[in-house]
Amino acid sequence: MDYGLVTIKFILGMLCLILQINILGKGNLAPTTAIDQVQNYVLGGIIYNNDITVLQFIRVLLIWTLIVFVVKFTKEHNYLVQKVVDGQPRLLIRNGQVLVDNCIRAGISANDLMFKLRSRGIYEVSKVKSGILKQNGQLVVIENDEENIRFPLINDGRINQDVWELIHHDEAWVEQQVRQAGYAEIGDIFLGEYIHGRVHLVAYPKR
Repeated sequence: MDYGLVTIKFILGMLCLILQINILGKGNLAPTTAIDQVQNYVLGGIIYNNDITVLQFIRVLLIWTLIVFVVKFTKEHNYLVQKVVDGQPRLLIRNGQVLVDNCIRAGISANDLMFKLRSRGIYEVSKVKSGILKQNGQLVVIENDEENIRFPLINDGRINQDVWELIHHDEAWVEQQVRQAGYAEIGDIFLGEYIHGRVHLVAYPKR
């Protein structure tokens, strides 16, 4: 293995990732979406392939960076694309009942589910008011004795259906809360939280 070549490509790959983070606004190098994971696998395979020259590697980085920018732009303007690329939160437990179909769709076995609960100090499903699997694989758990919902009701201008069902309201109620706060529609809201029975909204800047 040519360690000099690997070192040069590794440095170039790191610089490319840092550039993408600074431009795209990601907070760190840790993979948070499926496309981040793919990028890590692709770059790793190319870095350790001695048949690929530095010039070829730079070309691959430029092509990959362009693809990342196009995907990001498309995600921001098309909910279906965002849903496919980033996935969406999935409710696995509701009021002490495991939603088996959702677990199967998310690829979570009973053993995985219980391991995630035990890591939170919970040993009985019946004690869980809700368990929501986030896109990064983290399980957000709300126990029966908790009042606050630890998951946004609205994020990026879209309602989280699992959350409104959890607080026993519907989409019409959420839209009413948004209008009462002086906003035209849910798309105007960057973040909406449900805390102590009230909705707290953070809007996008006015343009």
